Amino acid sequence: MNSAAPISTDSRPLPFWRDPAIQARNIDICAALIAFSLPWSTSLVGIFAVIWLLAVVPTLDLRLFLQSLKRPICALPIALFGLALVGTLWSDAPWGARGYALYPAAKFLVLPLLFYHFERSSRGIWVFAAFLVSCTLLMLVSWLVLMYPGLTLKDADAERGIFVKNYIDQSQEFALCAVVLAYPVITLLRDSKVWQALLLVLIAASLIANMVFVIVSRTALVTMPIMLAVFALMHLTWRTNLMLLSAAIVLGALAWTASPQLQATTEKFTQEYRSYKETNRATSVGLRLEFWEKSLRFFAEAPVIGHGTGSTRGLFEAAATGPAVLAQGQVIGNPHNQTLNVAVQWGSIGVVILYAMWLAHLLLFRGEGLAAWIGLMVVLQNFCSSLFNSHLFDFHEGWMYVLGVGVAGGMILRAKRNGDDRADEGASAISASTG
Repeated sequence: MNSAAPISTDSRPLPFWRDPAIQARNIDICAALIAFSLPWSTSLVGIFAVIWLLAVVPTLDLRLFLQSLKRPICALPIALFGLALVGTLWSDAPWGARGYALYPAAKFLVLPLLFYHFERSSRGIWVFAAFLVSCTLLMLVSWLVLMYPGLTLKDADAERGIFVKNYIDQSQEFALCAVVLAYPVITLLRDSKVWQALLLVLIAASLIANMVFVIVSRTALVTMPIMLAVFALMHLTWRTNLMLLSAAIVLGALAWTASPQLQATTEKFTQEYRSYKETNRATSVGLRLEFWEKSLRFFAEAPVIGHGTGSTRGLFEAAATGPAVLAQGQVIGNPHNQTLNVAVQWGSIGVVILYAMWLAHLLLFRGEGLAAWIGLMVVLQNFCSSLFNSHLFDFHEGWMYVLGVGVAGGMILRAKRNGDDRADEGASAISASTG
């Protein structure tokens, strides 16, 4: 008598919340929502980021994930956060200030998770397309606010076309999108997809026009030409570069002549420097010079491990002299330079980890393809803008770095795992998403 148990023939599909394919798609959608909300809201970014973390953690293969943490691109961001955490132990700042200074570094812990997930997902381009669409919509709203200031949510900036956030964040977004679009435009033209290329050219030109005629930050004026120069050196012939350089000089001169806003922005450099030197007024340029000088002095006092996490404001308070209207009397917790911000708190050790992280991420994007180009521009923009700001620790620019490097890096790792030297999943996808 055969007493073997009957073989189960249950072939019912898994519930949608347990289906790996549906889980992966939902995680990708959530990542795209983070990117879409970044130009508009800090709260939404925080909410979607928490949801994304809760969704992605259960999908991790713990053994593979722990192995991936050994890679420098993952280990160095974790090390920077770890140093900030340990740095709270020797800081003289109140514990509230130490925790407040630690929080901006916590976003670096998301990078290894982004690398891991998008090494396995084929939808990384969704994130970049969502960010481009969002910035394009914000650009259109910016023009509307310029014409109808009552639409703004930022009363102080209504006349300058700012709907939300501030002009520095907006300029960073528009500059990055405009430069990044250069690569898919060239790719589409080489593939004879003229109309799609023209659509992206129109978007890029509109973003640049908004910066020229509405509002632009001085940081963007410095970083954008560097990014464009890198593109020209990497992807164009010397003859084309010479023609483009000539055209850029002519167009730049015409834009400067036609835009009072651009003239005022550039003229402020010399005016503010002269005012600071002659009267010690707390101008934007003068304050940066003052902050940098004092920060170098603080660094020299504790060159190895720094003064500890959250110590910056207390140091500036002790060094302040005179009334707050003068540059020497200003107190700040951010010296407006990423290197000095790290050096004051965590000394040479922190600076070495910071630059090693930038270098590791830069080397990750040495190859060809759209993902490599996006990642390269994200790192380059962050490095250049961090000469004048602490953008890694700022919410908006910091998340631009984490999302851009994490998603593009995951796409690069996926391409290498599949034996493809190019992580190029989508010049056409970007143009389709904005059409």
